[in-house]
Amino acid sequence: MTPTLQVNGLTKNFGRLAAVKNISFSAGRGEVIALLGPNGAGKSTLMNMITGYLAPSSGTVRVMGTDIAADPMAAKTSIGFLPEGSPLYPDLSVRAFLRYMAELRKVPAARVEEVAAVAKIEPVLPQRVETLSKGYLRRVGFAQSILSDPPVLLLDEPTDGLDPNQKDHIRGLISSMGRDKTILISTHLLDEAETIATRIILMAKGQIMADGPLPQILAAAGASGLAEAFRLLTR
Repeated sequence: MTPTLQVNGLTKNFGRLAAVKNISFSAGRGEVIALLGPNGAGKSTLMNMITGYLAPSSGTVRVMGTDIAADPMAAKTSIGFLPEGSPLYPDLSVRAFLRYMAELRKVPAARVEEVAAVAKIEPVLPQRVETLSKGYLRRVGFAQSILSDPPVLLLDEPTDGLDPNQKDHIRGLISSMGRDKTILISTHLLDEAETIATRIILMAKGQIMADGPLPQILAAAGASGLAEAFRLLTR
């Protein structure tokens, strides 16, 4: 399998603080990878480096074979990204925001209505972004991340702020899309990693502590469940 995403030796230092330490992994089409770890593990920093939003102190990222530092525009056309906090334009309507994002990505305007239906945000399309609940903000952010139907999708805490039904809906979408894409989600929710991930990368203190399918993670920790493995491998 040819990797769609290759991360090699990524490190990020903030002064004397090493937020991410020499992380390497590759991923291919059909993988849903849960980047699982406690708060402060370096998950968001790693995602921001993979997407090119944050320059690494050292290391490389290749997306669909393209080095993101050498040719960022080409690499980023293959990435969809839902960042932490879903930064949006508060004074625009949801429809105007998504049309603007579609125009930037050279996506037909009709795609806006399609992703709105997928994310179940049609009722709020006329509303200003600043009036939305946290749950709707998250779903609008998810909709913009899939506008261009990218082969690589990075979702930072995708179900944060959603109610149980909304969580089930988004998790179902991720599982379905994961059959044809490479999806990397960051989460601290054990049930999320268990239910939708085909592979778990367990992080703590800026490092990878374990990487593999759930049974492999449990075997590595000598644990009977993910909660126990999480506790043993991240302490």
